[in-house]
Amino acid sequence: MRDPATASTMTARTATAADLPAMADTMATAFHDDPVWGPWAFPDPERRPAQHLVFWGFFLNSALRYGWVHATPRCESVTLWLPPGGSELSPEDEERAPELIVELLGDRARQVMDGMRLFDQNHPHDEPHYYLSLWGTHADHRGRGIGTVLLRQDLLRIDDDHMPCYLESTNPANLDRYRSIGFVPRGSFELPGDGPTVTTMWRPAR
Repeated sequence: MRDPATASTMTARTATAADLPAMADTMATAFHDDPVWGPWAFPDPERRPAQHLVFWGFFLNSALRYGWVHATPRCESVTLWLPPGGSELSPEDEERAPELIVELLGDRARQVMDGMRLFDQNHPHDEPHYYLSLWGTHADHRGRGIGTVLLRQDLLRIDDDHMPCYLESTNPANLDRYRSIGFVPRGSFELPGDGPTVTTMWRPAR
């Protein structure tokens, strides 16, 4: 267990490759029970932690190229943003992704990849924006407000650029939190196989 952290001590910093193990661990605990990235995508709770370490590590590593993966000092909370015009994966990682998902999920891979295509299809492309692809706080540090402090620091930088933001909420329990920092629901879509509903949200430029 990591040392206790409080919101008053949290300052955002740009993450590096050296942070990848800690950041993947944070995301693995943050999304373990998420309706989408928990039971729907990774149904075996025994295997899920190890699968998540590989899955989230893959996406975090690819996004480092933009310099918009941010973390608190010891990666207690992590945000992964894509800047306007950015892509979640590099061309090399885009080619590798289907094989990796099959390795992790076997027969379930096709349904998960179909769901991931819905994320892309519902993503707005009519206005440049920052995209909050991932935001997670380690289970050992929940309830202290550090994740919100990290995200608010990110939003201050984005507001300096006078740019809007977009995200998908995969957990309805988080909707009020996103509303409190300026995001409003934009639409929604349902994932295959009687999967959960994903809410898309938009924060206008300030």
